Formats: sequence, C-alpha cells, structure tokens
Amino acid sequence: MTENNAQNAALPTRAGFAAIIGAPNAGKSTLVNRMVGAKVSIVTQKVQTTRFPVRGVAMHGAAQIILVDTPGIFSPRRRLDRAMVRSAWSGSEEAEVTVHLVDVQAELASNINKATPAEHRSVQDVQTIIEGLKSANRQVILALNKIDGVKRDTLLAVTKELFDTGVYSEVFMISAATGAGVDDLLERLAGLMPESPWLYPEDQTADLPARLLAAEITREKIYLRVHEELPYAASVETTAFEERADGSARIEQTIYVERDGQRAIVLGAGGQTLKWIGQASREELCDILDRKVHLFLHVKVKENWAEERGIFNDMGLDFDV
Repeated sequence: MTENNAQNAALPTRAGFAAIIGAPNAGKSTLVNRMVGAKVSIVTQKVQTTRFPVRGVAMHGAAQIILVDTPGIFSPRRRLDRAMVRSAWSGSEEAEVTVHLVDVQAELASNINKATPAEHRSVQDVQTIIEGLKSANRQVILALNKIDGVKRDTLLAVTKELFDTGVYSEVFMISAATGAGVDDLLERLAGLMPESPWLYPEDQTADLPARLLAAEITREKIYLRVHEELPYAASVETTAFEERADGSARIEQTIYVERDGQRAIVLGAGGQTLKWIGQASREELCDILDRKVHLFLHVKVKENWAEERGIFNDMGLDFDV
C-alpha cells in the first residue's frame, strides 16, 4: 500500500452529489469529463447537446463525488426544451452542492459590446440562472470557465460583478479544457461531501447504462460531422445490444430525424456521411467498452419524435413538464 493510499484508508469515506449547472456551451460536459478523468458526457460544437443529467464518478482522496452534468439552462421554446431545463434545476436541487459554471469569455465580450449572438444568449442565460437562484434563496459555487489568456484584473472585475448578485458562496477560476484550477475545485467539492460509504465501486466512472451511452456517443458523432447542416432534430435509440460469445458486442441503433431532407444529410452522398459516423462511433465504443464492437446504424424519418412520451422516458425527462 502506498503512503497516499494508507493516508486515504485512515480517513472517513465521503460521498455525495455535485451538480454542474450553467448556460448551454459553458463547458459543463468538458468539466465533468476532466474531473472524472474519463469521457462520460458528449462534447460537440453545438450548444445544448446534453439532454439529460449524466452522472460521472470522480474520486478524490477518500471522497467520491457524483458529478451531475445537467442540460444547459436557457429560455425554453418547445416541450423537449422545457423538460431539459426542468431536469437541470431538479439535478441542482437534489445535490449536496451546486457549481454554476460561467463562460467568462462570453461575459467579457458582452461587457465591451462585441458579443456574438451565441455569446449574447449565454449572458442572458446566466442572468436567468441568477434570477432562479435568487427566487429559490439559494447560494452556490461560482466557477468562471475559459480563463485562458484573460488578465487577472479583468477576471477579478467579472468576479465582483457576479459575486455582488448575492447568489454565490465562493468563486473558482478554471479552464475545463486545460485543467487549470480544476484540482482546486475538485478538492473543495470533496470536502463538502458528507461522510458516507461510497455509492459506486472505486473504478466506476459513470452511472449510465451501456445502451444509453452507446446512443449518446453516436449522437455526438452526428453533430461533430453535420453540426452546421443539421439542427436539433436528431435522436439516437439503441434498439439492440447483444453480448456475443466471443466477448464482442453487437449494437443496432436507429437515428431518428424529422424530415426526408435531414435523412439525406445524415446519409451523405453514397452513404459516406453515415459510414463516417458509424466508424467514429464504433472506434470510440470499442475503446470505452474495451471490446470489439459491431455497430449497425439505420436512419428513419419520424416527424414528431420529440413529442413522444417514450423518448422522454428513455432519457429520464418529465414529458408533462
């Protein structure tokens, strides 16, 4: 037993939940993956790719921190949007501690009136979250993300502006992409976890069924490949997951889109886009599942897939919100 392991063994174990909330594209999934040390949540160029709470299991000393990567909080327009936002707030309310992750680059761009439309929406969403926290009379941890290249004086000015809202108990400055400051945040979260037996085996990194993880990986590849052409109109369902005698896995998935034109986009000329998606997804699933994977993809048009109760149930979202 190493000296560090011996020290950890002498400490009482801790375990609890830490929710990461924020505007779409604030970097929540990147932060969760960084703290867990493994990929548990998809990351793409598109905002709002996390549709339901994903739990990543981070170990720090004698503490086990169940990180809840919530959907981004924004102004919802349709049923799926409302369900995702409700899920994000629920994930926060049920956790021992909540971290509000803020894209500092968007805040700075807004302050000098050079914000892109996406950055402007992000700043508006931050204010929506602040108002929600005020209404609930809650205080959370503020984590300023994407600090790379930003001068400290500038960071301090943004910190003061946000901290003066009264909804934050403390502030961390981090870069989820590079890892700067993340260990300090992780240390703090570990200290806030209640004394408890661990809730998961020490080597488990996520609480996500393999079928759902496989669907999320494929959905990520779709948006990585066709993010400019395809709006938020695609869903992936794992329709079969078979453990084979040779140790490999046979996975069948259906990609649902809303219109024939979107199906053509996902297929690509001569099926080349779908082939790329399948290959990229299969390679990552082989790595994550540590076995050979046989992946079969089908693309179907289902105009109202985002209004079907079963889709919401599969994602753990409230259809009736």
